[in-house]
Amino acid sequence: MQIKNLIIFGTRPEAIKMAPLVKEFQKHSDKFETKVCITAQHREMLDQVLDFFEIKPDFDLDLMKPNQNLYQLTADIITNLKPVLDDFRPDYVYVHGDTTTTMASSLAAFYSGAKICHVEAGLRTFNLKSPFPEEMNRSVTGVISNLHFAPTSNSKNNLLKENKVESDIIVTGNTVIDALLFSVKKVNSDEFVDSEVLRLKPFLDDSKRLILVTGHRRENHGQGFINICKALKQIALENPNVQIVYPVHLNPNVQKPVYDLLANIENIILIDPLSYPAFVWLMEKSYLIITDSGGVQEEAPSLGKPVLVMRDTTERPEAVDAGTVLLVGTNTDKIIQETTKLLGDEKIYGHMGKLHNPYGDGLACKTIVQHISSLNK
Repeated sequence: MQIKNLIIFGTRPEAIKMAPLVKEFQKHSDKFETKVCITAQHREMLDQVLDFFEIKPDFDLDLMKPNQNLYQLTADIITNLKPVLDDFRPDYVYVHGDTTTTMASSLAAFYSGAKICHVEAGLRTFNLKSPFPEEMNRSVTGVISNLHFAPTSNSKNNLLKENKVESDIIVTGNTVIDALLFSVKKVNSDEFVDSEVLRLKPFLDDSKRLILVTGHRRENHGQGFINICKALKQIALENPNVQIVYPVHLNPNVQKPVYDLLANIENIILIDPLSYPAFVWLMEKSYLIITDSGGVQEEAPSLGKPVLVMRDTTERPEAVDAGTVLLVGTNTDKIIQETTKLLGDEKIYGHMGKLHNPYGDGLACKTIVQHISSLNK
């Protein structure tokens, strides 16, 4: 009898990190019946990833609404998942990371009696308000999960401190590396054509070093983003041999300060958010990356790119400890100072770019599938 898997996700980052797991389970269709359910907490950006990885969802809850809030989204996910769980009756439900989809889906799966598998388990800042609501989401998911697929030994230790059973914790590496290695190969293939990559090429100046910037975190809204923009403006003006490319998040709290402060600077290119393949392509072209994204902290070291993280805390301390990323917060002076070091000192840049990525070797999904198989011999 086949083991019934339901893989649930709702945002672009989740889709990227769960896509290689879907593909790996599909390789073993003799043993597993694997179905995909999307909440569409994000819609357009999620669909781009599904197209790129050639994944067709079996269930699409299509829950995204204008100006949706956490109260309604949480309730909608739980309510709309019930008929899916009742109909398919999965043995295992897989959720990822720390989104509202993750937390609400794990709760619905718990009510259904399915075993809950938490991919990217054990990340902690130990501050429920930073990042908000992600720290709460992953902590709650950890409480009710049956299996914890931790990306690193540090994540495993966090779970052990919360009295999780050690045999239920499996260190896998991070599935984002699986996704990245697949994606780099695909975007660099002769057959691959992407309209957004073609749109980027005319803007890029190959004679200048490219700094890629991303930013969207709630905790940086307001003065935080003003400080970030002031730093980027000064970096651009003092380094005419540098080109800053910033795909600007659609949130008005991000758009206003970014366009108010950076719109008329010659070597700063402000563009709409990119598709995942275009973003991978741009990461490869970049000299360094300035971001508040969690996923980029994991991906960029595999491409040899130093990362400055515009956050005061991170649930990914392994990268900080390894030296592949550096926390700069939203301190204008610190962002400028550390960027200037990386632009001006080849020794510092070279050391940071060549360090080992602590998030794995691209075999996380195989490890997960092998473990589930071992439990069901």
